[in-house]
Amino acid sequence: MAEFQKPSMYIDHNPSTIENGDFRKNVDDDGRPKRTGTWVTASAHIITAVIGSGVLSLAWAIAQLGWIAGPAVLMAFSFITYFTSTLLADSYRSPDPVSGKRNYTYMDVVRANLGGRKVQLCGLAQYGNLIGVTIGYTITASISMVAVKRSNCFHKHGHHVKCHTSNNPFMIIFACIQLLLSQIPNFHKLSWLSILAAVMSFAYSSIGLGLSVAKVIDGPAARTTLTGVTVGVDVSGSEKVWRTFQAIGDIAFAYAYSTVLVEIQDTLGSPPAENKSMKRATSIGISTTTVFYVLCGCVGYAAFGNTAPGNFLTGFGFYEPFWLVDIANVCIAIHLIGAYQVFCQPIYGFVESQCAKRWPESKFINSEHAINIPCCGAYYVNSFRLVWRTAYVMMTAILAMLFPFFNDFLGLLGAASFWPLTVYFPIEMYIARTKMPRFSFTWIWMKILSWICLVISLISAAASIQGLATDVKKYKPFQTEQ
Repeated sequence: MAEFQKPSMYIDHNPSTIENGDFRKNVDDDGRPKRTGTWVTASAHIITAVIGSGVLSLAWAIAQLGWIAGPAVLMAFSFITYFTSTLLADSYRSPDPVSGKRNYTYMDVVRANLGGRKVQLCGLAQYGNLIGVTIGYTITASISMVAVKRSNCFHKHGHHVKCHTSNNPFMIIFACIQLLLSQIPNFHKLSWLSILAAVMSFAYSSIGLGLSVAKVIDGPAARTTLTGVTVGVDVSGSEKVWRTFQAIGDIAFAYAYSTVLVEIQDTLGSPPAENKSMKRATSIGISTTTVFYVLCGCVGYAAFGNTAPGNFLTGFGFYEPFWLVDIANVCIAIHLIGAYQVFCQPIYGFVESQCAKRWPESKFINSEHAINIPCCGAYYVNSFRLVWRTAYVMMTAILAMLFPFFNDFLGLLGAASFWPLTVYFPIEMYIARTKMPRFSFTWIWMKILSWICLVISLISAAASIQGLATDVKKYKPFQTEQ
């Protein structure tokens, strides 16, 4: 086993990479190892980040909004997310989007274009949201694993049996898997996992869609309306308002992946220019996601009507065929295993790069130990990476077990980070970069878009707080069954 000094994120900070007047072929223009990502791998990262198991809850969101507003809100936020994502993609390099200096993280992008306190605001919103997502994914993955066990129980003993199962053992299993995968050094080495996770998301979305279509065909027809759940029949007036706010927020946050966009773009090789490849990947990722969202949301609403469950696979909108429901829930769990890594890699990178800057001479932080693995070649182990990432995974698992209602809190985190990260910063950086005149036509409509999304974030945050307060009242300690 050999030991040598090497930053834990595989970053070569030595700019002296010229041989015979030419840059080495395995090094990029910034002296770092050559990036090999393409629009295909970037699309896989985006789909993995965007299509979560929440796609199966869109039927509930459409049920709150109805046939008119539901699909309209879905399409509106797909366009908003695509538009702001293309603005953010142009900010990866600055000042020129093709030949300028690279910005490796979202905070670097904001620092280069806006500066000041906005950099700290960006970091707080981004990393707070990423930490929350990884905790939430631990809970959601365990629910899917539990659903497999409960599905088999229902099939064996009947649908009237409660079949309670604790989530905690499955959270521990999920954490053990993440302990191993977290030793993947960075985003550059993660493409195979994202492609696998993207395939899984297509699989369980297709199964959910197919089961919904079969339910619609078999009948009887579920009760649906143009305006969604009916006041006085399905819900009270106040419930209608809160659910509408929550549904709009759920759809808005379902598209957001700005927290990892810059890190994904930093994996792309060139030529073609990184912003061009990223825009292509964004177009494919968002359009693919929108197709699945509209199909699953609308067909799911047609199948279940105004009584659509929060998740029609883990919430047992379907019991049979039990083996197909089991396969879908296994696919959800595998997808979330990959998605967890996509969202925690920026956290790992931030902490490790900051520690490397703070203690550049520390062998514990910067030394790599090369271990030769038969048939696989050399694998580089970093002591700090091993300890810190293990501690992080354990922390998320413990918090998930302590707060099983955390997914409602995640809605609040999503509301808090959606506006600044997905809308405000991309628009403000575009205005600053292009030196757009104040009160010009483009400036006005961009500001209007930003303010509309701010209002949506605020009302969604209010709905999340209301839902969280309701769940806390219902929560019984020591009861973690799903």
